[in-house]
Amino acid sequence: MSEHEVHVKFAGKIVMVGFGSIGQGILPLILRHIGTSADRITIVTAEDKGNSEAKEFGVKFVKAPLTAENYRRVLEPLIGAGDFLLNLSVDVSSVALIQLARERGALYLDTCIEPWAGGYTDPKTSVETRSNYIMRLDALKLRKGNEKKPTAVLTHGANPGLVSHLVKQALLNIATDTGVKTDTPATREQWAGLAQKLGIKVIHIAERDTQVSNVPKALNEFVNTWSVDGFVSEGAQPAELGWGSHEKHFPEDGARHKAGSGCAIYLNRPGASTRVRTWTPAAGHFHGFLITHSEAISLADYYTVMDGEKVAYRPTSHYAYHPSDDAVMSVHEFAGRNWQLQDRKRIMMAEITEGIDELGVLLAGHGKNAYWYGSQLSIGEARSLAPHNSATSLQVTAAALAGMIWAMENPTRGIVEPDDMDYQRPLQICRPYLGNVVGKYTDWTPLYQRGQLFKEDLDTSDPWQFKNIRVV
Repeated sequence: MSEHEVHVKFAGKIVMVGFGSIGQGILPLILRHIGTSADRITIVTAEDKGNSEAKEFGVKFVKAPLTAENYRRVLEPLIGAGDFLLNLSVDVSSVALIQLARERGALYLDTCIEPWAGGYTDPKTSVETRSNYIMRLDALKLRKGNEKKPTAVLTHGANPGLVSHLVKQALLNIATDTGVKTDTPATREQWAGLAQKLGIKVIHIAERDTQVSNVPKALNEFVNTWSVDGFVSEGAQPAELGWGSHEKHFPEDGARHKAGSGCAIYLNRPGASTRVRTWTPAAGHFHGFLITHSEAISLADYYTVMDGEKVAYRPTSHYAYHPSDDAVMSVHEFAGRNWQLQDRKRIMMAEITEGIDELGVLLAGHGKNAYWYGSQLSIGEARSLAPHNSATSLQVTAAALAGMIWAMENPTRGIVEPDDMDYQRPLQICRPYLGNVVGKYTDWTPLYQRGQLFKEDLDTSDPWQFKNIRVV
């Protein structure tokens, strides 16, 4: 499949809310792969940033910060039946835009579930209320009675999004390599049964970003390879993880949810101050931040096997993220300011000189110990593949594009999560933009080289306990 192939013809208009690094990166991909014209695309955004890029491609640019009070007035004249509302914003309610798209008969996609401004950090709300678990429940409530309405794809970027499809391919690869005979599952129950049969205890979204810049991070500056506002908001949320059926040690600072399936827990501390051990092929073993993401919850939910009212099987699932070194320094400074954001923000793009973003899924506990499957994309290759992208942004924009195309090809599926989708089609669309797609087994466990320098409280009977994975 060519990276210049038109995948779908689309007769409607496309309205993009938000035009930061991901919006600017996906626009050339939309024009390349979706059969539409620039005059049928409108950008609605809160800032002047990106205006020159919009002019470069000849699309309409509307500066209009959306609020709970004005979003209908701004968007309703722009969206009608058969159109597409692409939500790449921060501080704009996903639930509100999903409802609006449904009322207008439009398709919809976002890359994460967002509240209105302040929803992530409002000190008047409880820690649980600020969790992705609760926000996901609020979005999924819109499913009832609307199963055949225009498709609304929730949380489909690189992660959440692409990683759910990588998990399914990884499961099939492990089955082949361990001699477990299986047809490709056709239902959620069959996929969950396969994960249980293989003995998968842990699913890490394991990511290491090694991109570096020739402009050093300055004092009182937050630097990142993608949206600073997006990273800061999710990093300030409580750490969250899907809670597996094999776990024996509940965290002292952990809490369970009263509503929903109970597939995930949260910690009473920010994700940006919580670290976990993980592994990727190029980086080896490292400490990543346990940043909350919707896939940590949806994967645990999707791969649950029930025995009547009792959970018979569920994997532990969570994000384990080591961003660029400049971003790590930015997080340390952010934390030292008592979680008050620095005065200056910078997204690295043209100043990146080298490095890769290694993003994939680590499935562990099976007969071959652990298996990582994912994308190793360099900054050089990203630049050669698509303008206005870094290695990090291209993994996101290609996946968001794939979700859009899937929605256009499946226009009456109601609200869907990445796990509900046919995994093969999105992977097919993304593949030309992922660089090296690698599957690699490892004998690494979170007990590796532990207890040599310091006495640690470890569970040596099962290396894949969260107690062993968490850095304390």
